[in-house]
Amino acid sequence: MFRLPHTAAADALDRWISWARRSRIPAFVKLQKSIVKHRTRILAAIEHQLSNGLIESTNTKIRLITRMAYGFHSADALIALAMLNLGGHRPALPDRR
Repeated sequence: MFRLPHTAAADALDRWISWARRSRIPAFVKLQKSIVKHRTRILAAIEHQLSNGLIESTNTKIRLITRMAYGFHSADALIALAMLNLGGHRPALPDRR
């Protein structure tokens, strides 16, 4: 759905909503109501190619770094680890090429 152009995605979403309304599966009926309620936001995310996947990935990495830093004596070490892992800066290490 996110790879389709905006108009094609809107058409596909409308077709699915139509199918789900006629469905007798309660979970699909409930889901289509939520999708109809948030349809404009869903289509805006598709149009602007926005996803929270990158943010969720970063949050997961920060949680892992926090677990690794439990033995440190200060928060500065945790911040330094996060900056090294997520900041994009790759310092040159001695004896490494």
